[in-house]
Amino acid sequence: MKTALVCGAGGFIGSHMVRRLKDEGYWVRGVDLKFPEFWETVADDFVIGDLREQDLCRRIVDRRFDEVYQFAADMGGAGYVFTGVHDADIMHNSAQINLNMLDVCHKRNVKRIFYSSSACIYPEYNQLDPDNPNCAEDSAYPAQPDSEYGWEKLFSERIYLAYQRNKGMEVRIARFHNMFGPYGSWKDGKEKAPAAMWRKVAMAPDGGEIEIWGDGKQTRSFLYIDECLDGVLRLTRSDWSGPVNIGSDEMVTIDQLADMAMEIAGKKLAKKHIDGPLGVRGRNSDNRLIQEKLGWRPSRPLREGLEKTYRWIAAQVG
Repeated sequence: MKTALVCGAGGFIGSHMVRRLKDEGYWVRGVDLKFPEFWETVADDFVIGDLREQDLCRRIVDRRFDEVYQFAADMGGAGYVFTGVHDADIMHNSAQINLNMLDVCHKRNVKRIFYSSSACIYPEYNQLDPDNPNCAEDSAYPAQPDSEYGWEKLFSERIYLAYQRNKGMEVRIARFHNMFGPYGSWKDGKEKAPAAMWRKVAMAPDGGEIEIWGDGKQTRSFLYIDECLDGVLRLTRSDWSGPVNIGSDEMVTIDQLADMAMEIAGKKLAKKHIDGPLGVRGRNSDNRLIQEKLGWRPSRPLREGLEKTYRWIAAQVG
C-alpha cells in the first residue's frame, strides 16, 4: 500500500486531498494545528501539532512516505494577507514550516514532495491592467510581489528547488490561483473572495445590499477544489518539477462574481462599493505551460463549482 503525508490536513485543500488519496487506496497521515472544521477527517492517522516545531516534524516523518503534500501555511484572504498587520507572522511561520519539512524529509530519504506556492508571487507591475494581467510562469522575475505573503512563497519555491538540485529530492511546485469549494472557511476573516461573496449574498434579504471592497472592476480567476486536486496529483506524479500555475483561465470581475452569486441565489441585491484591502488589479491563471507539459487544464465552467459552493454555504448560514 502506498503512503502519503498531508501537511495542513485540517485546512480546506488539505482535508480534500486526504479524502482523494484515501479514495485511491493510500494510507494517509494528516497533520495540522486543528482537525478539519466542517467535516470529519478520513486520515488513517491525524496528528495535532505545530509544524514550526522541528521535533514534531521528525515524529511525523517516521517513514519514507511515497508522497508528501505540503499545504501548511499561515495564510488567508485579502482581509488577512493585504492589511500588513500579519506580515511578520506570515513570513516567519510559513518559512519555518517549509525549512523544517524539507530538512526532515531529506533526512528520511523522502524523495517526492509537493509544495503549494501561490499566484501572489507574480510581480505587481504585471497585474495593473485588470483586463490583461501577465501571470505566465516565466514572468516571475524581476520579482516584485504585492505582499509579504507572496515574497515568502517565492523564497520558499527557491528553497525547494535548491533541495532538488543539491540534495537529490524530487520537488513539485504549483502556483495556486484562488481555490474554492465546500468545507472551507467562510466567516472567520480568512475566507477567500468566493466564500465571502456567497456568505454576504446568502445572509442578505432579497432586495437588500451587499458590500464589495473596491470598485468591483478588479479581476480574478477561481478554481473549484476537485479541479485543483486533479492538477496537483497529475503534477506530483509526473517527471516535471514546475513551478507551474494551477488555476482557471476563466477571468471575471468581482462585480461579475457578485452578479453570478445573486443569480444562483435568486436574489436582487444592490452593490455598495467600499474601501478595503484589494491586492492586485488583475490576475488570471495562464495555463499554457501546464497544458503543454502535462496535458491538463480545467474541464468545468466556473458556474458549476460556484453553484455547489453556494448551496453548502447557504446551508451553513441557515
